[in-house]
Amino acid sequence: MDLLHTLFYFIVAISVLVSIHEFGHFWVARKAGVKVLRFSLGFGKILWAYQKNPDTTEYVISAIPLGGYVKMVDEREGEVKEADLPYAFNRQSVLARTAIVAAGPLFNLVLAVALFWSVLVIGETGIKPILGAVEQGTLAAAAGFVEGDQILSVNDKVTPTWTEAMSVLVSSALDGEQNIKVTVKNFADQQAVKTLNLTDKDSENPDVLYQRLGFKPWSPKLQPIIGQVLPDSAAFASGLQQGDLIVSVDDLAISDWMQWVAYVKNHGGVAIKLVIERDGVRVPVSITPKSVLVGDKSEGKVGASVYIPEELMKSVSAEYSLSPLAAIPVALETTYYYSVTSLKMISKMLIGKASVENLSGPISIAQYAGQSATMGLAPFLKYMALVSVSLGVLNLLPIPVLDGGHLLFFAVEAVKGSPVSEKVQIFFQQIGIALLVSLMALAMFLDVERLFQ
Repeated sequence: MDLLHTLFYFIVAISVLVSIHEFGHFWVARKAGVKVLRFSLGFGKILWAYQKNPDTTEYVISAIPLGGYVKMVDEREGEVKEADLPYAFNRQSVLARTAIVAAGPLFNLVLAVALFWSVLVIGETGIKPILGAVEQGTLAAAAGFVEGDQILSVNDKVTPTWTEAMSVLVSSALDGEQNIKVTVKNFADQQAVKTLNLTDKDSENPDVLYQRLGFKPWSPKLQPIIGQVLPDSAAFASGLQQGDLIVSVDDLAISDWMQWVAYVKNHGGVAIKLVIERDGVRVPVSITPKSVLVGDKSEGKVGASVYIPEELMKSVSAEYSLSPLAAIPVALETTYYYSVTSLKMISKMLIGKASVENLSGPISIAQYAGQSATMGLAPFLKYMALVSVSLGVLNLLPIPVLDGGHLLFFAVEAVKGSPVSEKVQIFFQQIGIALLVSLMALAMFLDVERLFQ
């Protein structure tokens, strides 16, 4: 079921994003006077087609819903009727061809703005970015952060939720920024600006970076009361129910939830004896936590969450939304921010200053689709916006085969006054294909490696 859920939302996201990309090419081509033979949603076998008459565009839905394509009249791709020659792509001015090719990635960036705007208007709900205990030796400790600090902004970018705060912090660090200004307030509502000082080495790997930063969410002491019990879990098998209060484990008195979690982690695969209180009556229970591999260590898991009182949940929850008008500049700024971040990360990977571990392949992207969809509409739209930014930026890179490669050839043509020869284009396109295939293979390898980890 999880696999079908993930695949469904991955296909929905990629189909929409790539179709918008192709629609950009299609729309500008039509405006520039180029004849478009076919606009297809998907690839492969045609499932449905509509064409008003033989001289108009054929609209197609194909069997493989992972993108689409636009087929224009072009003498380089086959024989063209005499009447269609004035409308052939290759006969248009350099400016017209540049606009048609650039439209695809630019439409992706425009879509990202629209999606970020939608998320800002709909509003996001998350946990406030309040810091828990700060460990000595971390960058957070060196900058003077203490437990209870709530992050208000990072480099003047408002961060209302924990996820947003950590995302901007890590992105800023991976961008190579060595002095990151963080505005915080404490429980007494007193504000201060604290500066994280990083080195080039800190920004090489996001996992290592996050550990070096040392930020952990604040966690109030919670009673060891069972909240949700997952099906097919050790807790379910032992008969634990929502509302059960854990009194003791192996004759050790339990006073808070984290004490119980720590005990379970150290007893994976080992039977332990509980005493719980249910409806005022104490009941003995035997449970064997499942042993689960986390990183390179085994940990015990019972598959039950803590009960959080509604009042406490409200006090640590954050809701952030903007009016439709106020959301426009913020959406533009956010799209620009992530576009620049993507370019900086690509350049750092190319010169070896950032790890290739930052690459995400189709498996990771599909997993993010499923996870974000599970979280709700706003997280899924935000996921689509981020992928749309990536598609736009990647396609503008000056790599033959990609849109940016064609734009590079057009720039050379504009300077020298004549088109780049087909022989030269084919040569560089072969290099471009080799680079892309290598990159895809590396991303897929990293994806598979992550699955096994």
